[in-house]
Amino acid sequence: MQKSVVTRFAPSPTGHLHIGGARTAIFNWLFSRHHGGKFILRIEDTDTQRSTEEYTKSILESLRWLGIDWDEGPYFQTQRLDLYRAYAERLYQSGWAYYCECSPEEVEQRRQEAFAKGLKPKYDGACRGKGLTPAPGRVLRFRCPQTGTTVVKDIIKGVLSFDNSELDDLVLIRSDGMPTYNFSVIVDDITMGITHVIRGDDHVNNTPKQVLLYQALGERIPEFAHVPLILGPDRKRLSKRHGATSVIAYREMGFLPEALFNYLVRLGWSYGDQEIFTKDELIEKFSLENVGSSASIFDMEKLRWLNGHYIRQKSPEELVEPLLPFLKVKGYPEKPRDYLGRAIQTLQPRCATLAEMADAIDFYMLDEVTYDPKAAEKIFTSEASVFLEEITGAISKNEGCFEEKALEELFRRMAEEHGVKLKVIAQAVRVALTGRTASPGLFEIMDILGKEVVINRLRKAVEYARKLHA
Repeated sequence: MQKSVVTRFAPSPTGHLHIGGARTAIFNWLFSRHHGGKFILRIEDTDTQRSTEEYTKSILESLRWLGIDWDEGPYFQTQRLDLYRAYAERLYQSGWAYYCECSPEEVEQRRQEAFAKGLKPKYDGACRGKGLTPAPGRVLRFRCPQTGTTVVKDIIKGVLSFDNSELDDLVLIRSDGMPTYNFSVIVDDITMGITHVIRGDDHVNNTPKQVLLYQALGERIPEFAHVPLILGPDRKRLSKRHGATSVIAYREMGFLPEALFNYLVRLGWSYGDQEIFTKDELIEKFSLENVGSSASIFDMEKLRWLNGHYIRQKSPEELVEPLLPFLKVKGYPEKPRDYLGRAIQTLQPRCATLAEMADAIDFYMLDEVTYDPKAAEKIFTSEASVFLEEITGAISKNEGCFEEKALEELFRRMAEEHGVKLKVIAQAVRVALTGRTASPGLFEIMDILGKEVVINRLRKAVEYARKLHA
């Protein structure tokens, strides 16, 4: 009988959650949710010099922001040291592990000598037959089989074979008593009942060592699925030289969690030609068989397109809360939420990120607009100052002149009287109200800003235009 699916995500808190790690977490989460299984979060913090609480908090925050929850954890490896030592003792007592007194310098020297002779630069087994017992300065090594082949059936990569003679007698417990990565990982996966190990294919070379450890302990081996790496546009491994690489950075750039989640799933997994999925659809359709075996290229423009889609799909009210931090960074004065919602609605079709929206919303937020110098010089002609003054007067005197229909009639009548196209007058008003030549619908803007603000901005534009041509 097939045991229920248990997956895990096990980041090291030595940095913020990387895009590649986030995709691994998402794949594990979706796989467990698809099968009605369990998803466990484990923090691999045995690198005590580089692991920090700040990075742990950042990783948890990033996962929560992406909408990834966990059924157990977070477990911390530094709180499980007794468990690793107990398993190490099992291997030692059964003859699968031995103590080694070679210093790191000696081991490195022998590696270099082997390399110079064209041999595999691995530990030469100097202490294999010494029968050493525990003592300060000694490490515990795994007695790796020196013959035979270790075969791994990878769900994504297919059957992988490794010659045992090429493998090393890896260190299980360091001289300071801390477990190594390859050992602590398999102890955790055994004790947590992990059924499927889904991780980046940079771990492929660790897999035969881990499989041999499972066999030495007489434990069931989980199924492995190694996901190809994410590459930059230059087809090299995604790194800081390609721009932002952490989930936190993408949040700060104004991407929505749903968009980043959807994009990362599609970065290596496909379901026909469908590009956009709800979370429920992804849970229903996700399978490891549909994960590609070749590396994926991170495409910022595609992510921006997808994010723009999610921005347009949301109601303006839903975007108010996530936009607030961006408005705060800009130092804008506070505005009522209903006002922000109305302003956001006009900007949704025009913005791909929340950061762009925070830039574009400036004329709604600030008491005074700053004119684009080129736009002002081109649009604020002496003739335009006449139009602006007439419109200001008409709006000020006539209470009913601020309705959209009445405004449109006013603009058309004025255009006819002055023998100009409607857009000439509209563009002058647009620059007066927003400071630029491109904006949402003019009458929408006027309605949201309100009559008093519109009149004040028109008057200031008239003064500016007159000074420009004095």
